[in-house]
Amino acid sequence: MKALAARRHHRSAPVVLLLLALLVTGGLYAALAPTPAGAAEASESDIQTGSDLFKANCATCHGMSAEGTQDAPSLIGVGAASVDFQVGTGRMPMENNGPQALAKPPQFTDEQVAQLAAYVASLGPGPAIPTAEQIDPEQGDEANGMQIFRTNCAMCHNAVGAGGALSEGKFAPSLWDSSPKVIYEAMVTGPQAMPVFNDANLTPDEKRDVISYIVAQRVGSPGGAELGALGPVTEGLWAWVIGIGLLIACSVWIGAKSS
Repeated sequence: MKALAARRHHRSAPVVLLLLALLVTGGLYAALAPTPAGAAEASESDIQTGSDLFKANCATCHGMSAEGTQDAPSLIGVGAASVDFQVGTGRMPMENNGPQALAKPPQFTDEQVAQLAAYVASLGPGPAIPTAEQIDPEQGDEANGMQIFRTNCAMCHNAVGAGGALSEGKFAPSLWDSSPKVIYEAMVTGPQAMPVFNDANLTPDEKRDVISYIVAQRVGSPGGAELGALGPVTEGLWAWVIGIGLLIACSVWIGAKSS
């Protein structure tokens, strides 16, 4: 008994107990923690076909193994969502170099885009293509989405998502014609000058709230002409040029009549 008691009070005992506790905690977390929803796992056939498509259409700029070159960044670790966004909106492949990749009709079918995304996703972990539930605007909170959007996005995209100009020839595009999937993928991948909003910045539910708010803006202005939804710029121009202009014209006409 004395020998057992001595082992219990050994100076290394607390360290051993702490390591055991951490091991047990880590194992329980790995076993019980919920995993984020994502797209169905791609087949080996899709990955191989995506690899062939990549080498034929993308390797010139991004390298044969997507390791990147001096003309284009590495795609290792960007995830399937980035490929689905860039290729699915026609931004990639780029037609020519410029300050910003422009959206245009995609050059690949939906199946080919999915295969390219599967191949790039196999190179390293990254954001996955969102599920239908994650981007369903009907399940979002428009009021919370408005607060989040106006805090994080309105300075570039305008308070209602109408878009706006940035520096050096870049611009924040209008979001009124963007699908919920494209909006979600833009948030998690941060294309162009846009920052990345990962799940630590905005939870998946908050991203869905933002989508719900943006979709709600597409019904048009309930208060009359929206004037491009560019806020005080067009409203002020209308007030000064049209409103003040008419008042001046009326004043000149009245003065002319009285004289």
